[in-house]
Amino acid sequence: MDTSIIFIVIAGIVLFFVFLYFVPINLWITAIFSGVKVGLFELVFMRIRKVPPRIIVESMITATKAGLEVTTNELETHYLAGGNVPNVIKALISADKANITLGFKQATAIDLAGRDVFEAVQISVNPKVITTPKVAAVAADGIQLIAVARVTVRANIQQLVGGAGEDTILARVGEGIVTSIGSAASHKNVLENPDKISKLVLQRGLDAGTAFEILSIDIADVDVGANIGAKLQTDQASADLKVAEAKAEERRAMAVAEEQEMRAKAQEARAKVIEAEAQVPQAIAESFKNGNLGIMDYYRMQNIQADTDMRESISGNDKGTSSGKKSSGGKKNDDK
Repeated sequence: MDTSIIFIVIAGIVLFFVFLYFVPINLWITAIFSGVKVGLFELVFMRIRKVPPRIIVESMITATKAGLEVTTNELETHYLAGGNVPNVIKALISADKANITLGFKQATAIDLAGRDVFEAVQISVNPKVITTPKVAAVAADGIQLIAVARVTVRANIQQLVGGAGEDTILARVGEGIVTSIGSAASHKNVLENPDKISKLVLQRGLDAGTAFEILSIDIADVDVGANIGAKLQTDQASADLKVAEAKAEERRAMAVAEEQEMRAKAQEARAKVIEAEAQVPQAIAESFKNGNLGIMDYYRMQNIQADTDMRESISGNDKGTSSGKKSSGGKKNDDK
């Protein structure tokens, strides 16, 4: 009997807490006293739909106290879509106090797009300063300049959905700085008047299609870098020198090849001469046989050749040839 009573009491306590979980009476009472019209069964249905009633009710209370007109169905829909309901309510209140036009549908669309709608409203009220990384550019005189700019931007509520972000702003500002420095005739002009860069960049309308409105661009620092023009000229001269050396080496190789070819032709001609000279004794012997050449004619020819060799020997020309001919003459005298 006692066990049954204890079981009934425990079951009653469990059922009581389950009832309080599905029927948040305290939350309903808070909503009633805050002037928010929400039914008790509506809170129960929120539990069934797995929507936290506390988030919806507290957001409704905050919106009602701020004078915003929203419904629980709109808040539930936005929560089920994956939105941040309290952040949207804070953004709407902040926009209303700052006289910024922002509707509930637009705020939820911005929130669902992945942007922090409350932060966007804050940036609209208090502009944000973005510092660009170091941007290197080369002036017309070949001197490199390294600039750092600070961009003051304000959020464009109307462009938050589908508008480009900070990275696009930084990229466009960097491109504008490079163009401005590159169009300068001398790096000294840029160093003397860095505000010219800001004016030229602002005239380009860099905030078009972005989620921000550029208020000002200020050049924070400009440093002188390397002499890119001189370096490029040095590299070009080195490349030209290498090309010239390659062409000279090509011409030298062609000259060497031509010289070798001429030597080969000379050797070939000398071989033909030697071959022809080898046929002379045969021709002389054939003339002796045929009676076309007498012995006295042969002696006179030898004497003339000996006189020629002697004259060449005295003049110092063609020693090798004359010595060869003298040896032939010596052989002739031996034969004689």
